[in-house]
Amino acid sequence: MTSSPFQRERSASPSVVSEVRSQAGSGFAGRARGRTRLLPGLALLGVLAALAGFAGCGRTSPLDLEGNPSSGDGACGDATCDPEESCSSCVQDCGLCAGCGDGACAAGETCSNCALDCGVCQTCGNGACDGGETCSSCALDCGACAGCGDGACGTGESCASCSIDCGLCGTCGNGTCDASETCASCASDCGSCLSCGDGFCNASEDCLSCAPDCGACASCGDGACSAATETCFTCPADCGKCMGCGDGVCTGTETCASCQQDCGVCSVCPNGKCEAFETCSICPEDCGKCETKGCLEVVTCAFGCIDLSKEPPQFSITCVANCVSLGCADVQFFVDQVLTCAVSVLPQCGGDFECIQAECGEELAACIGATCD
Repeated sequence: MTSSPFQRERSASPSVVSEVRSQAGSGFAGRARGRTRLLPGLALLGVLAALAGFAGCGRTSPLDLEGNPSSGDGACGDATCDPEESCSSCVQDCGLCAGCGDGACAAGETCSNCALDCGVCQTCGNGACDGGETCSSCALDCGACAGCGDGACGTGESCASCSIDCGLCGTCGNGTCDASETCASCASDCGSCLSCGDGFCNASEDCLSCAPDCGACASCGDGACSAATETCFTCPADCGKCMGCGDGVCTGTETCASCQQDCGVCSVCPNGKCEAFETCSICPEDCGKCETKGCLEVVTCAFGCIDLSKEPPQFSITCVANCVSLGCADVQFFVDQVLTCAVSVLPQCGGDFECIQAECGEELAACIGATCD
């Protein structure tokens, strides 16, 4: 939230201000529009004290009469609920008001101070942190509050503003993007935010709202489907696939993180990370420049893609292809001979590597002399 020039000023000593006000009278009104210079004279001190009293929420006078700083700066978002702040005016400092979260948008509740009941404001999601929007009411535009992500559901945080600490809202996962939900708080219902999927985990994204960019949350993959933050959408590894995943079509709110079978892998080139299925041959920006390998090195790499412990042996064609791509034309020719022979003798040799070597001895001998020099 942008700080006002008034928010770092210091207030006048209450005891002196009280004495001065009694002499100067209380007939001053309006708001202070700038900094007031402290000059000698009791009358001007009375003006200063009166203006400080009317300076508006979060605004204080430049100096107290003793030249000491005040205890608080009155700025919303400084983690201190100052006297002039309340749960209605500054949720992130003072917390949610007592009735917020009961499902009814009651008197005093608005989209700004209780999105849980009143829904998010209409401007939330336009890409600009507009007046009235804060990290508590619209993390989508304003970014997450400072404490969000520390593992504790703290003051001013809720399932709508910080689901990673407070857990997903009860309605998240019902298939409908409710009034209090956004792509940041419930991507499974509202779909992923526009920036999600660009390969960069930005300020408004986390492992719950955008696993494609930020990766799965730390607890995902431990074998237990945690009700607070894990669902088939946020953690299919623990909670299983969502309905429709695996039908061959990446549709609805599915992503590469929630349904890899339909949507593919979450790899973006270039983004500074050498991710799954990226190699030096297809993404040197992330994985580095390829270095050509000799025939035996390539064959060793390719055999590493074959699981000979399974019956029948299993292998990844993509893995083998990436290994072969590291050789020059001459090397690739001899590697092809070795692998063709190895595949042909798998039925009789099974997982016995020594058997494969014996049956393909001539092809391996030709391979030994093949280099890219």
